Amino acid sequence: MLDRLFLSVPSRIIGGWGSRKELAPLLQRMGHKAALIVTDRFFSQQTALVSELQASLTASGIESLVFDGGIPDPTVEVCLEAQKEIEQKGWRERIDHVIALGGGSNIDLAKVLSILVKYGGTPQDYVGEGRIPGQPLPLIAIPTTAGTGSEITAGAIIVDSASATKVAVMSNDLRPAIALIDPELTLSCPPNVTADAGLDALTHALESYLTQDSTEFDRGSDPDPVYAGCNELTRMFAAESIQLCFAHLNTAYVRGTDRPAREAMAAASLYAALSYGSAGLNAVHALAYALAGLTHASHGRTNAVYLPYVLDALRDIRRDDLAHIARSIGETATDPDELARRLVIRTRNLVAECGVPVSLAEFGVKESQLPDLIKNGLAVTRLTKAFPIQPAEVVYERIVRNAFAGTLDAERKI
Repeated sequence: MLDRLFLSVPSRIIGGWGSRKELAPLLQRMGHKAALIVTDRFFSQQTALVSELQASLTASGIESLVFDGGIPDPTVEVCLEAQKEIEQKGWRERIDHVIALGGGSNIDLAKVLSILVKYGGTPQDYVGEGRIPGQPLPLIAIPTTAGTGSEITAGAIIVDSASATKVAVMSNDLRPAIALIDPELTLSCPPNVTADAGLDALTHALESYLTQDSTEFDRGSDPDPVYAGCNELTRMFAAESIQLCFAHLNTAYVRGTDRPAREAMAAASLYAALSYGSAGLNAVHALAYALAGLTHASHGRTNAVYLPYVLDALRDIRRDDLAHIARSIGETATDPDELARRLVIRTRNLVAECGVPVSLAEFGVKESQLPDLIKNGLAVTRLTKAFPIQPAEVVYERIVRNAFAGTLDAERKI
């Protein structure tokens, strides 16, 4: 059970409705004096969250500076803009921790700034794995969506405008020191964001449950790997997340004020991140990155459209795992093949119920573009190498072509 176990998570995880009120006293206890709050203008100008956070910090003897220039898919330029603003205001030497408030993009931006404020340089200096010279500033992540898991993970994704591509800064030292999961904050999410984030969480959970086992995963010679394959602990977290997503995602999408559904999806997102943050991901994300580059659709949607077709492709090699998941969400068939088939179809149906296209054609993709989607997906080698079927070329082609047509092999065998 513990063979080649490797798990890296934040040192403190705080959760519960309204739990953000517990943060300032904890930071005071930890000896912090000056915070950089990284957020966007929605939260600073259209909600009271930022002013309330600053007031609670002040009451605990902690001063704070706000950078509210966060944007979806933060760019190198935004990182540099924040760095310049901090320098001009004379705060660089004062900041001793960074607080991220918002979705995954704001948390990713805060991760990069936790490096730049301490060590200087540019974001490009740290792209890749193992390029941070030491511990960055302590980061506190307060997500306002239930899906990305960035409050747990070791990576920060930013856009390099020079090449119009997404690049990653990766290190276990980038995992937040405190992850604060307050489901009340997700009430601000409109239905489409709720769906995108929730389907992202479901993808994280399913994909990490089915990724290569830790005993097979190629870590190279890295003694501190960001991803290390799935193990008993990651599967436990993933299984719980999957059950919660199937039980509560549609309710959160349809009735956004439903407190039990919001709490359940916040937990689902956290558990999924505790799984994939160490186990890693594979084909869904590899192919989704290529689709996002082509269509500029949201991350959650580009994951969701591929998810059923990747599960479909794994029915033979991971039948027992798929059957186990199907039982956990209430399927009662006795035949493992039938259970696996039902899981694939239920996943596709849940995607559709959340208003997300279930074929590439619905995204506006043309058949002539499929070869590039396959090639670009295969090129994401850090994910492709973890796919349970190797070599992946033939399987990726079948996944993409089935996804284009909206055709599941699982349905052909009814």
